[in-house]
Amino acid sequence: QVQLVESGGGLVQPGGSLRLSCAPSRSIFTLNALGWYRQAPGLQRELVATFSSGSLTNYADSVKGRFAISRDDFKNTVYLQMSSLKPEDTAVYYCHAVQNGRDYWGQGTQVTVSS
Repeated sequence: QVQLVESGGGLVQPGGSLRLSCAPSRSIFTLNALGWYRQAPGLQRELVATFSSGSLTNYADSVKGRFAISRDDFKNTVYLQMSSLKPEDTAVYYCHAVQNGRDYWGQGTQVTVSS
């Protein structure tokens, strides 16, 4: 079992920034993948950014150049730095991990981009 504890969501104006954090209950080094998905109302959950196979990163085209995923192995935490936020980035953001072929999800944190 892997528990994922997220923090950092909130309300921000268009063009603003937010940083999300996710701390897994198991060592990052035991996870096959770790990253972020999001789900907007009425839409399917989609990949935002993720680490896989160690340090390989993958980003959704819609966030490239604006979002950055990073990790602090000492703190066992993964971050999503979101900049130049747009109203269409409004969604519930979920931390996601894969260990031994099994998917794990955090409880989700709301990000709302609105003036």
